[in-house]
Parts: sequence; C-alpha cells; structure tokens
Amino acid sequence: MGPATLALIAANIAVFVLQSAIGEQLTITFALWPYGTFDLQNGGTIELFRYWQLVTSAFMHGSTTHLAFNMFGLWMFGRDVETVLGTRGYLSLYAAAVLTGSIAQLVVVSMSDGPVYPTVGASGGVFGVLLAFGMMFPRRMVMLLFPPIPMRAWVLVTVYGAIELFMGITGTQAGVAHFAHLGGMAGGFLLIQYWRGRLPMRPGRR
Repeated sequence: MGPATLALIAANIAVFVLQSAIGEQLTITFALWPYGTFDLQNGGTIELFRYWQLVTSAFMHGSTTHLAFNMFGLWMFGRDVETVLGTRGYLSLYAAAVLTGSIAQLVVVSMSDGPVYPTVGASGGVFGVLLAFGMMFPRRMVMLLFPPIPMRAWVLVTVYGAIELFMGITGTQAGVAHFAHLGGMAGGFLLIQYWRGRLPMRPGRR
C-alpha cells in the first residue's frame, strides 16, 4: 500500500475515533451543512455552513460500517492508482474529487426544501479514485462484494455511475449523498483529462 493511501485511511480512522469521543460538537463544526440561514424553534436563526466543511466533512463518517466500506474502497482501488500517479498526483486527484463531490452535494442540499441535515463521508474522494482506476485499468477484472459478480473495471465504474445518477434523481435511498459520489467521479475524470492534455487549459503531462 502506498504512503498516501495509508495516510488517508489512518486519518479517517483517527477522525472517527475523535467523533466517537467528542460527539455532536464535532459534527456541528466540521460536517458539511447546507448553505443558508435556518430557523430555530425559539424564533432565532442559525447559519451552520463554513467553507472548511468542504474538506473536513470528507474525513468524518456516520457509522463504523460507513467508515469500513469507504476505507475498503480506498484500499482496494487506491493502491494501484497511487502507483501510477505517485504520491503527489494521487493526493491531488483525491483532493479534487473531495472538493467537487462536496460542492455538488452542497449545491443539491442547499436547493432542497427538505429537512436540514449534515453530510459526512469520504465517498466523494473514493469515487474519484474508483473513476481513476477504471480509466487506468479498464480491462482489469474486479469482484463485487454484493453481489459477488466479476466484471471489468470500466463496466464497474459505468454501472456505479449510472446507479448513483438514477438514485440521486429519483431520491432513492434517502440519506446517501449520491451527488457527492457523482461529483467526486466528475472531479477525478476532469483532472485526469487535464493531465492527459484533453482539456483546453494546458498541455498534458501524464
């Protein structure tokens, strides 16, 4: 396992331990809240969103299972992606996916009329790494956990993206940040295309 993948997994676990020890105050300060002012029961208002939450929320998780699935995905796909990109490139990819995932989720929840709730999880970054894996190793066979079906990496990425888009649009599986997943994939895709010189901003270097 590369040093960046190991460090990201360790950081996520450490923050989850802090969450368990400190509790609600950590969520209020560092989870990703919708943008805007919200009414309180006593007649006052509160604004919970802070810009740092776009990053800090990606190191927080709602449960042990949530953490375990994300870290398993990071371990499974991040090792090979880091080998190709190197530590600096891999961290740049992960950071871009986290930011685009958080921004996508922020836009969606801030426009919603539903209940106010925070978003946490490394899924945006993990889905960016998954997208990169599919682009770099499209013919690699991958075995799913549920259900245990082998498929090519590019098929896996396509299926996951389609499912996330369908669930996000239809509101299926409420409480899951589908647009953060899609935003992370978009960020990973754009950065790789940028490196490959397939976007108009600059010549490629990878």
